Amino acid sequence: MDLDLRKLRYFVAVADTLHFGRAADELHIAQPVLSRQIRALEQDLGTPLFTRDSHGVALTDAGRQLLTDAGPLLASAHAVRRRVTVAARGSQRLMVGFRAGIPVIPAARAFEARHPDVVVDVQRIEWDDQATMLLDGRIDVGYVRLPIDETGLRVTPLYTEPRVAVLPADHRLAGKEEVTEADLAGEPLVWPADPSTQPTRRPHPNAGYLVRGVDETLEHVAAGRGISFLARSATVFYSHPDVIYVPIPDLAPDQVCLAVAASRTSPVVDDFFIAAQATAEITAECGNYEMWQLGIGAVSKRD
Repeated sequence: MDLDLRKLRYFVAVADTLHFGRAADELHIAQPVLSRQIRALEQDLGTPLFTRDSHGVALTDAGRQLLTDAGPLLASAHAVRRRVTVAARGSQRLMVGFRAGIPVIPAARAFEARHPDVVVDVQRIEWDDQATMLLDGRIDVGYVRLPIDETGLRVTPLYTEPRVAVLPADHRLAGKEEVTEADLAGEPLVWPADPSTQPTRRPHPNAGYLVRGVDETLEHVAAGRGISFLARSATVFYSHPDVIYVPIPDLAPDQVCLAVAASRTSPVVDDFFIAAQATAEITAECGNYEMWQLGIGAVSKRD
């Protein structure tokens, strides 16, 4: 039995809303049609996916399992369509996603030296879309930071890098060579939703501002609304006249990985993995801009 992707999309709409009427409106189909499609899917799978009673609609155990598996499956199908469309245009293009502060140039240059017919494009990604963009095909390969939901992904560690405290320029600890988490106990926190930047202990029980991305983080810290934490490499590419970066050695280092959809099999992607692993040491030096520049030159000369 082949799983019907249209029925699966209908199922996800109902599972997300737990309401057949609202799901039908979102799908722009009549509710009786939606109900028939869900019943047909349940017959295909040989098990109920929802319970329906006077209290409303709820997922069965089988329904919860299908909802868990449906996201990567639908994203993979969407990615196939996207890749076929790109291939139909007759051009070879590799879209590489990257998190803030991670340079792609060393690996891209090493890769392009061996694949001059393939154009490497890059796209900035944030913590909350890095897995989604890999699964739905918007990016082919991603430089990601842990933690990440690895469901449906192949994730390969590349290197670790230290993290720094992000302080207002007039902060009492701004002149220190390094600080500890204990030094910052009780400080209000500009809290990046990105879990890779969070300390092992919250400096403040009611940490205040929730931000998304480095730019927002720096603006809130500069305004004196709290402190924050970033991977060291971000300090090379992001500066602010009212912000100071101070090393904080007792924070666990940031883990940088390369990720691709597990369903994606491509010699081109595999070769980019090889280039990224070969240049990982150079990329890791991006916390020191002069070393990073030398590293790019070294890659160009080798290739």
